[in-house]
Amino acid sequence: MKQILQSLKTGETEVADIPCPRVKPGTLLVRTGRTLVSAGTERMLVQFGKSNLIDKARQQPDKVRMVLDKIRTDGLPETLEAVRFKLDQPLPLGYCNVGTVVEVGAGVSGFAPGDRVVSNGQHAEMVLVPKNLCAKVPDGVSDEAAAFTVLGAIGLQGIRLVQPTLGECVVVTGLGLIGLMAVQLLRAHGCRVLGLDFDPAKLALARQFGAEVVDLSTGADPVAAALAFSRGAGVDAVIITASTKSSEPVSQAANMCRKRGRIVLVGVTGLELSRADFYEKELSFQVSCSYGPGRYDPAYEQGGQDYPIGYVRWTEQRNFEAILDMMQAGAVDTAPLVSHRFPMSAAKDAYDLLSGGGPSLGILLEFPPGDAQRDLDLRRPTVRLPTGPASAPTPGQVRVGVVGIGNYAARVLVPAFRKGGAALLGAATSTGIGAFHFGRKLGFAEATTDTAGLIGNPEVDAVVIATRHDTHGRFVVEALRAGKHVFVEKPLAITPEGVDEVEAALRTSGRVLTVGFNRRFAPHVVKAKALLARMAQPASFVMTVNAGAIPADHWTQDPAVGGGRIIGEGCHFIDLLRHLAGAPVTGFKAVRMGGTQAADDKATITLEFADGSFGTFHYLANGHKSLPKERLEIFCAGAVLQLDNFRVLRGFGWPGFGSMRLWRQDKGQEACAAAFLNAVRAGGPPPIPVAELLEVSRLSIEIGEALRP
Repeated sequence: MKQILQSLKTGETEVADIPCPRVKPGTLLVRTGRTLVSAGTERMLVQFGKSNLIDKARQQPDKVRMVLDKIRTDGLPETLEAVRFKLDQPLPLGYCNVGTVVEVGAGVSGFAPGDRVVSNGQHAEMVLVPKNLCAKVPDGVSDEAAAFTVLGAIGLQGIRLVQPTLGECVVVTGLGLIGLMAVQLLRAHGCRVLGLDFDPAKLALARQFGAEVVDLSTGADPVAAALAFSRGAGVDAVIITASTKSSEPVSQAANMCRKRGRIVLVGVTGLELSRADFYEKELSFQVSCSYGPGRYDPAYEQGGQDYPIGYVRWTEQRNFEAILDMMQAGAVDTAPLVSHRFPMSAAKDAYDLLSGGGPSLGILLEFPPGDAQRDLDLRRPTVRLPTGPASAPTPGQVRVGVVGIGNYAARVLVPAFRKGGAALLGAATSTGIGAFHFGRKLGFAEATTDTAGLIGNPEVDAVVIATRHDTHGRFVVEALRAGKHVFVEKPLAITPEGVDEVEAALRTSGRVLTVGFNRRFAPHVVKAKALLARMAQPASFVMTVNAGAIPADHWTQDPAVGGGRIIGEGCHFIDLLRHLAGAPVTGFKAVRMGGTQAADDKATITLEFADGSFGTFHYLANGHKSLPKERLEIFCAGAVLQLDNFRVLRGFGWPGFGSMRLWRQDKGQEACAAAFLNAVRAGGPPPIPVAELLEVSRLSIEIGEALRP
């Protein structure tokens, strides 16, 4: 299927051939009929992409600070590579979609194949959308009109925050698509409306919809005009739908409001506010959040948990429905808002128009009508990639399929496998975009959304699993039962039952299994292990991890999805200490920080080893990010080794060893991948003993569960 992607690096727009997403529980697969280009948001993204690196930095000063912190901790080469990688990722454009339901996922009610629906789906021939972000289109509403629903809902949410009443005076600043729809909705509320803009054509449309207008291009004073419009009392409310870096719209809004007036920001402006403007009138100011309640709530949008209507009357979905009802009743007219129509195949022309500065308003993209054969063609889950290998794998090459290819897998893990000589056959992701982009960039033969098909492919020798943590155990078992060798990113599984299932599958498979505990393969750790072997005495280890804070609602913090940070990431360091000690863990003690910050990401863990060694592992998410992330200190037989962030290993009083330095950080990913590939070629043994993998995985889960609040 075709989908529009935009490069953040160059600003170029591409119509790409992407694998069709597969239906998941709680979602709808929709064949697109029309989409609307969101002029403000999408123009901003295109212009950002076309700007140079310095201009990009100026537009995102918060990201610049993050980059500077990373340079201090990880070094310049690592940081530049990360920045270039981030900018090189394509962005799927669009969020105003109308189409026909093709398939309904498990757990979805109220929708059926054949229904016309609106959604926040992207500019693609097929879109997969959560059920709470869809609404049925009434019979009296055309596809063209329905394509404006999402933008209308954005305007409607701003109006709901303003809480207008019959007869009130409301100013709309900025008469783009959202502003012009807001004018119509306010008029339907019985409000008197004053529209402000610099564009005479948009002012004419606002006048057509019943508003009085002020042409700012003539130098007219908007505050004086608003006071006159409100008969000297000051307007009751201002809705700002403009997009500008200036704070002037907010200042003007404050000056034109009556005492206790309301200001709602729907667009984007500067926010250098004057306290006096707001203080003397006791004005209220609020920023509107997109389509309404539910926006950015994973439980509502992705999990499908609706808010009870008795408590939250207007959710995102119900705002969509309200706009469609207004269209059906004739209270909202979108026909005058359409300025251009392009077939989807000419999407590049549409974006050239958008970014070229020529006059435009509502730009519609039209998709070919569907039929049974076309639907079948569009739903292909696998596409061949033009940058794939030109010839078949050479004898001895391990043929690899990768399941899940996000930032880490694409930037670090897969390049390590490619450097190790693997033949990259297929990449699988749930949406297909990552598989297409990274597959093309890294030289895979094909991209797919059919994970089971990739795992079962008889041409695949080994499967690399880099998906979300809750799927690891399941995919490992599936791959082992399919007769594949398996490399799985940590953790192996997030439940004891998951580890047990992997062990049972491994026992009968005869295949190589490795978990991505790469730190034991880092050159500094290899050196430290060799130095410790010379001492043949117990050692004490102090591992400090400045992990950095992650929002509480991030998937890694969810015990059911990510397992929490100790199970999901802390297992790395448990394995590292277990490897260096060279002896099983006989006991542990785990203490987490109490009080209001209680969580498993601020904890101290002490491990006892069978040889008398012990290790203390501090995993802390409450430190400053300018401090390097990882430090390991090893005390043994009157000497000390100190490893700083996998760049410098120092010896203090260590016979025959002073220091070992690298120009750039090396956490052992390449060596870990190479060891796995070598084991597969040779038929084993695995690079990490299975008993240690299972021991560390079970221990990590036990510690993680002990630390949960």
